Amino acid sequence: MRTRSSRRTTRMGLAALVSFTLVAAACGGSDDSSDSGGDTEGTEAATETEAPAETEAPAETEAPAETEAPPDTEGDATDVAEIDEEVGDPVPGGTVRFGMEADVDGLNPTSSSWAVSGYLMGNAVFDALVRYDIDGNPQPYLAESFTPNEDFTQWDMKVREGITFHDGTPLNADAIIANFNAQLAAPVVGLAVRPFYPAEGAIEKIDEYTVRYTLLDANAYFPGALASQLGYVASPTWLAAAAEDPTLNQQPVGTGPYTFVSRDADSVTRFEKNPDWWNGEPYLDAVEFHVVTDPADRQDLLLGGELNAIHTQSPESILDLRDEEGIQNIIDDTREEAFVMLNTAVPPFDDVRAREALALATPRTLYNQLIGLELTRMADQRFTPEQQWYNPELKQDGDDPEAAMALVAEYCGEVPTSCTDGKINMEYVFSGPSVVNTRTADLFIQNWEDAGFNVTRTEVLQDEHISRAVFGQYNATIWRGFGAPDPWGEGVWTLCRTAGDPPGSINGLALNFVRKCDPARDELILKAQAATDEAERIQLYQQLEQMINQDHVYIFLTHAMWDNAYAEDVHGMCTETTPEGAQLPCTINGAMLFNSVWLSDS
Repeated sequence: MRTRSSRRTTRMGLAALVSFTLVAAACGGSDDSSDSGGDTEGTEAATETEAPAETEAPAETEAPAETEAPPDTEGDATDVAEIDEEVGDPVPGGTVRFGMEADVDGLNPTSSSWAVSGYLMGNAVFDALVRYDIDGNPQPYLAESFTPNEDFTQWDMKVREGITFHDGTPLNADAIIANFNAQLAAPVVGLAVRPFYPAEGAIEKIDEYTVRYTLLDANAYFPGALASQLGYVASPTWLAAAAEDPTLNQQPVGTGPYTFVSRDADSVTRFEKNPDWWNGEPYLDAVEFHVVTDPADRQDLLLGGELNAIHTQSPESILDLRDEEGIQNIIDDTREEAFVMLNTAVPPFDDVRAREALALATPRTLYNQLIGLELTRMADQRFTPEQQWYNPELKQDGDDPEAAMALVAEYCGEVPTSCTDGKINMEYVFSGPSVVNTRTADLFIQNWEDAGFNVTRTEVLQDEHISRAVFGQYNATIWRGFGAPDPWGEGVWTLCRTAGDPPGSINGLALNFVRKCDPARDELILKAQAATDEAERIQLYQQLEQMINQDHVYIFLTHAMWDNAYAEDVHGMCTETTPEGAQLPCTINGAMLFNSVWLSDS
């Protein structure tokens, strides 16, 4: 086995960037990785590095023709060129062992909180109704077609006929309705569903294979919602049994290319080939998912041949693996962002001056140097410069302690109850135990205190870190999110209706974690998701980014980077297509599909 790189002795891997993947309509996963400090996230959802060539799907399934999707993620930040597909014809057999950063609480898409690990395992046993293609367009997968009404407030979806779940239950309209209703009723997953549908009549059966979704708002891009966790379809027979016996949430039953065999939580989950899969027989005999929370250990197991593939967000590991002969890398930083998140429902960050002061005091450049090892790109907003929605006029405040101190003095002069000795009192919450998270906290707290803040340091376990965000029990925390393939899907994190009850209050659960409610911003978000003219959408999203920048609710740090690394005998990662032939991405936010993956002798 190859020994760890000398970088191991000086490593300061990527900080704990939690992101909660409650998978909302097309939300891109947010996830708390071990690479990022031992947290697991939620969102799962769907975003990843992309491969070439798109094939048109049936006309009625397409989004409006004027709508373009995010550009292919290949380029400076995505090294798909290292994947060699000129290796001959696929051969059957073998087991791929994939090293994951963490486990998830269950494999039930209607009730479990999925991180990237949930999507990885979910892709083996379930099929999604929709998959995003390499150009960022939603394409039918388990679904056959989507047909909207004139104003995009209703969508009819037809599923493919003749498909059965692993337990023999048929896939039909009743199965889709059972899954939707289970998600709607789920305490956590339902947070991403209930705000976007009417209380009655959200879904109805049209015929044996067709359902109609009725939305609260016009949405020209609704099919993308079903590419997320909300579109992974489980056997209704199994769902009913799992409702009676929650232990069954660990034994999933889907329509996918592999069937569940065994699961040892926080260790190994195994799936074996489904020879009767509706979309063709998979090549592999089995896929195993191994939980290896330490990124350096994960890297060593790949290089030692004990794992065939891993994902990582550790800059040190990415640098090592990129230079390692015989390792294939898919590297992508075009989806999620790393940021400090501020709670606007309670002092001191209910005042924009305190928020702006903390942003100015944040050592963004040092963070990228010491934590990102200058591998990651610094971020000013939710989009990368390659994306059409990027606003080139924006600059994230930071690295200016003198300007921060002037705002602190002004704030404390007017709000002395939130200050002590002329400094703003605040709490910084992060997850642990984690060496990297501790170093990140040390870096932030030292610089914030030098610039006029009294910081209470609070280290909590991963689960509490997530729950504090959901319940608004924090002042500032580090996070990772905004990974949707299309920005309309980010509304679940930013709309007033997801900012607590009443909006912006400290009461109740919220997916708008910063609890910032702005009706003018809502108007922009809803207008953009109904617009079919791409030039108009770009203008609206650039205007929205400007509003977010002025609110100072997020302190953007870097564009989060994923590397999916494979041994040289693994092939087929970039050859997945829909049944109609649309090319699918190689990876999405650290997740991938296994339908076309195969092993060669090496």
